[in-house]
Amino acid sequence: MGQTEKRLEQLGITLPKKDRRGKGTVPVKQAGDLLYVSAQLPLDDAGTPVYTGRVGTDLTEQQGYDAARRCGINTLACLTDYIGDLDRVECIVKVLGLVNSGGDFSGQPAVVNGFSDLMLEVFGERGMHARSAMGAYSLPMNVPVAVDCIIKLR
Repeated sequence: MGQTEKRLEQLGITLPKKDRRGKGTVPVKQAGDLLYVSAQLPLDDAGTPVYTGRVGTDLTEQQGYDAARRCGINTLACLTDYIGDLDRVECIVKVLGLVNSGGDFSGQPAVVNGFSDLMLEVFGERGMHARSAMGAYSLPMNVPVAVDCIIKLR
């Protein structure tokens, strides 16, 4: 077990298994030493949304944060499935978080912190990244947040 997997264990995080059958897109695409991770949603192990609705009207900022954290857990599962050993992650390069925002909600950065904070908890300094957090009118399955990222491998 690698250091990063030990850290996940210390944090009490269990990564879900991914179903890759019959998909026209892939969750991870590699180009050189970069991995482009497709947008991850806050889905449970069965693929059901953990949260639905718009942050600021249907959900609180804290619930949005928790949903973004779940997107991070699903990102880690995709990475584990693709590269096997999370210790191969040199750094998280760039993150884009889209927040299904209601009304005049403008706390998108605070919501996407759920993802960013998790990456820092799991990877330490390797988890620090550039980031954009933006509002969206709607997202697939009416989820409150979707996050994609670019990862550099060792």
